[in-house]
Amino acid sequence: MYIISERINGMFSAVKKAIAARDEATIQKIALRQIKAGARALDLNVGTATDDQIGAMVWLVESVREVTDATLCLDNPKFEVIKAGAEACGDNFIINSTTAKEADLATFLPLAAETGAKIIALTLDKNGVPNTAEGRVEIAAQIIIAAEAAGITPDRIYLDPITLPINVAQDQPKKMLETISQVKLLSDPSPRVVIGLSNLSQGTKEKSLLNSAFLAMAMGAGLDAAILDPEDKLLMDTMISGEVLLNNTIYSNDYLKAWRA
Repeated sequence: MYIISERINGMFSAVKKAIAARDEATIQKIALRQIKAGARALDLNVGTATDDQIGAMVWLVESVREVTDATLCLDNPKFEVIKAGAEACGDNFIINSTTAKEADLATFLPLAAETGAKIIALTLDKNGVPNTAEGRVEIAAQIIIAAEAAGITPDRIYLDPITLPINVAQDQPKKMLETISQVKLLSDPSPRVVIGLSNLSQGTKEKSLLNSAFLAMAMGAGLDAAILDPEDKLLMDTMISGEVLLNNTIYSNDYLKAWRA
């Protein structure tokens, strides 16, 4: 399971303050803590911290790059912000994200092709998020076709079926599981599938438990990656146990300790 840290996001108050104050130390401490907890990539999202999103994204990239060469996931809906972050990053980054809207595909896919970056693509088009697994899979197929036309192989695509909060859309987790399993059959090699896990539990009381349970179910359906908080011990213990049960890592009585080592 490929873990992408969610914590360097301007929606969190500590990060928002750090971006506003250009406090490198706070951002760098979060980055190193998340990597130590198991993140293999760091999602960088300026959120609502500033109106100067381009400047803030470049600053985030440069601040994090001072302390780690981990993969950076550049997260913003605006092409100019992603492009500026990509230029500051140089290499080893993921574009997060494009939708299936024609205007987005026409800008983000060429950037991914030119830079060699992987790209997260949301199963969302001009009509919004489909209510069914079949609708999401149809959009996923359209994205794969457009990406291949741009010279991007399916294994460089992370399809995101879009996680909705369970407290307002309880029927959606089951549909997401169906989407994940069906998307894996769309091409050879298969596209990868990623979810923004914490969206599931927004506004709920048992956030960690809900996230952990759904992560295990999604892994069984073929999930490849998740944007989450690796400092959540229950969540990570569940993920590591899932890796053992899916035969992706060797079992031992100390498998939790061994994975973290």
